Amino acid sequence: MSKSLVLDIQRMSTEDGPGIRTTVFFKGCNLSCSWCHNPESISFNPHMFWHMDRCMNCSACIRNCGSITFNESGLKFDKNTCKQCGNCAEVCPQNAIEIKGIHYPPEKLSKEILKDKAFFKNGGGITFGGGEPILNADYLKEVMPILKEQGIHIAVDTAGHYTYSVIESLAKHIDLVLFDIKIFDNEAHKKFTGVGNSLILENAKRLGSQDKFKVWVRTPIIPNTTDSVENISQIGAFIKEHMPNTQRWELMAFNNLCKKKYELLGETWEYENASLTSEAKASELLNEARKHMKIASLSGMLKR
Repeated sequence: MSKSLVLDIQRMSTEDGPGIRTTVFFKGCNLSCSWCHNPESISFNPHMFWHMDRCMNCSACIRNCGSITFNESGLKFDKNTCKQCGNCAEVCPQNAIEIKGIHYPPEKLSKEILKDKAFFKNGGGITFGGGEPILNADYLKEVMPILKEQGIHIAVDTAGHYTYSVIESLAKHIDLVLFDIKIFDNEAHKKFTGVGNSLILENAKRLGSQDKFKVWVRTPIIPNTTDSVENISQIGAFIKEHMPNTQRWELMAFNNLCKKKYELLGETWEYENASLTSEAKASELLNEARKHMKIASLSGMLKR
């Protein structure tokens, strides 16, 4: 049995594919985007989050774990000795400690997802995201057939940086691929995500030109990073030439809702003070996108 870590299960989502969906986020990603809105998903290992506002300083966690200390700056986990066993979270009466990254046996995760089946009747379903869900292909090969037997629509939200045969091995179970094309320029892509985009664009060509896959392209609109007309124009031209089976192109406006996550990780976020995408900027980029793809849309928060 393959072992993967589930970061979170988000129900009643309307932004991860068609209809009302349940989104399963996996731990682990082979990109490290500077703007990442799920920074706790990058590592393949569990994270322990301490929520200061819930803590009542009862010391139950300290009594049950030798890897925790508490001082004037708050609770600290010793990364060198912490085994992510979860004992501290189990004994906390206020749920102030949260484990991000839990293994679900495939049958258990499928059962959890199927609790939401009634909400999928009007075109919804399940979306696997991350992190990078395709890096969990062996695990998905166990989960997806169980869901397909129940007629569940399955989408994957992927950044596309892997050997093509891996996603192809899942093709018979996947109804929709949400494929990120973030930055067209290879050097800029490497600067802001940690990897070049040649493999990603090659996979995009193959996915977007084969009838076996239905594809929506997604592009995050990140201030001073991806939000240039030139970037949108280049991506649009690429989609038009190389991805004829693309059904939709979504521009996803920047938001800063993830600031708290960086605080919990003890990290700084370089976009912390960046402004939301303005309506004028969003309109400019959307108009450019529609020159290349008629079915282009915008989602997310805007500055009005």
